[in-house]
Amino acid sequence: MFIVEREDFDSLFDALTAKGYQIIGPTVKDSAIMYDKIRSVDDLPVGVTDYQDKGVYRLEKRSDRALFGYVVGPHSWKSYLFPSRIRLFRAEKKGDAFDMIEDDNDHDDTRYAFIGVRACEINAIHIQDRVFLHDRFKDPIYEKRRKNIFIVAVNCTVSSNTCFCTSMNTGPRVERGYDLALTEVLEPRHHFIVEVGSDKGAEVLGALKYREATVDEIAHAISMIESNAKSMRRSMDTQGIKELLYSSYESEHWRSVAERCLSCTNCTMVCPTCFCSNVEDITDLKGEHTERWRVWDSCFTNDFTYMHGNPSIRGSTASKYRHWIVHKLASWIDQFGTSGCVGCGRCITWCPVGIDITEEIASLRKVNTDEHRG
Repeated sequence: MFIVEREDFDSLFDALTAKGYQIIGPTVKDSAIMYDKIRSVDDLPVGVTDYQDKGVYRLEKRSDRALFGYVVGPHSWKSYLFPSRIRLFRAEKKGDAFDMIEDDNDHDDTRYAFIGVRACEINAIHIQDRVFLHDRFKDPIYEKRRKNIFIVAVNCTVSSNTCFCTSMNTGPRVERGYDLALTEVLEPRHHFIVEVGSDKGAEVLGALKYREATVDEIAHAISMIESNAKSMRRSMDTQGIKELLYSSYESEHWRSVAERCLSCTNCTMVCPTCFCSNVEDITDLKGEHTERWRVWDSCFTNDFTYMHGNPSIRGSTASKYRHWIVHKLASWIDQFGTSGCVGCGRCITWCPVGIDITEEIASLRKVNTDEHRG
C-alpha cells in the first residue's frame, strides 16, 4: 500500500485526464450528492456529509475538509453503464422502404474514470456484469461502455443510518474490481492510503507523488474501516432468505406492505442493480423517420406485466412489492447465483413512505414463525 498526501491528490485528476479519461465523480447538485462530470478536487463535495434515514435525505456540513465524508446519493453508476434512456437505432424512409441507421453516437465508447466508487457499488456493477455480460447473451451497449471504465474506489469509514452492506458481504471495504482504492485519513494529517488493483492503476499511481505506507499507517486505515463496519446501524438476516421468501409467497404480510406502498417506482429507480427496461418506438408525423429507444422500466408499473387482451398480471400493489423483494433476494439467486441486493440502503432512503427492506424481512420471519407455531 502507498500514501498520497492531500496536497498531492489533485494530480490524480491531471493523470487521468492526460490518459484520455472523462472523469465522473460525486458532486453537489440539486441538494444531493450526484455523479456528474468533474474536473478537479474542487468539484467534489468537500466538507459535506449526508444524513439518511427512512424517507429522509439531506446534506450537512462537516467540521473538516474531507473529500469523501458521505455515503451514496440517489444516482448509481448504473446511469453510465446502463443509461436510463438510449436510442437503439433510427430509420429513414427511402421510397417504399426504410433504411436502418445504427446510432453509434449513443453507443458511448468514452473512456470514463469513476471517482469515489464504494464497495457496495462495485458489487452492484459486478452483479450487472453477470446479467449483461456473463449470461447466454451479451448486451453490446453495456459491453462497450463497461470495458473502458477506470475505477477509483473509496473504502467507507462512515456509514448512513440506512446502510447494511455488512449483512450482504459487500462492504464497507473494497475487496475487488478496482484500479485504485483509497482510504481517506484525516488525522493526524490529511492523506490517502492507496491500494493498486490493476496494471492501469499502477500506471496512474506512477504519475503521482507517493511513498510506501508504514505498517502503522496501514493498520490505522484498516481499523477505521473495521470500526465503521461494527457501528453499522441496520442489518438483514440473510440465513435461508430464499427459502423464507418462497415459503411466504401467500403470506398476509404483503397486504400490510401494500397499505403503505405507493407503487411510485422510487426503489427500483435508485437501486444500483435493477435492470428492467422497455422499448419505445417513435415515428414523426410524416411517417418518414422512426426511432427505437430503450428506457428504464419498473416492475411496479401496471404496463410492465400487461399482456394484450388481458389486465396486468400483477395488478395489485401487494403483488408488485412481493415480486420485487422476492426477485431481489430469492429468485435472483436462482437466476444469477447471487443476491440482487448490495445493502446500499437507497431503497430505504428514497422511499417516500419509509418502507424498510430490512424491517420487511424481519417481519416476514416473525410472521412465518408464528404461522408455523399456529
